[in-house]
Amino acid sequence: QVQLVESGGGLVQPGGSLRLSCAASGSIFSFYVMGWFRQAPGKQRELVAHITSGGSTNYADFVKGRFTISRDNAKNTVFLQMNSLKPEDTGVYYCYYSGGSTYWGQGTQVTVSS
Repeated sequence: QVQLVESGGGLVQPGGSLRLSCAASGSIFSFYVMGWFRQAPGKQRELVAHITSGGSTNYADFVKGRFTISRDNAKNTVFLQMNSLKPEDTGVYYCYYSGGSTYWGQGTQVTVSS
């Protein structure tokens, strides 16, 4: 079992920044992928970015150049730095861990609005 605890969501104006954190605990594999999906009202959940335990990253086209995913392996924590936020970035952001099995965080609300 793996537990994920997210933090860092909130309300921000367009053009602003937020940093999300996701801390994993429990039975962590040596090789894993962690990342973020998001879900806007009335839309399907979509991948935002992920990072492997080896440091390889992948981003959705709509966040490239604005979002940066990073990790602290010693703390089993992943971060998502979100800059130049747009109203269309609004949604619930879900952290996930995939290593043998896939686990999800509870979600954190990000609202971009003036």
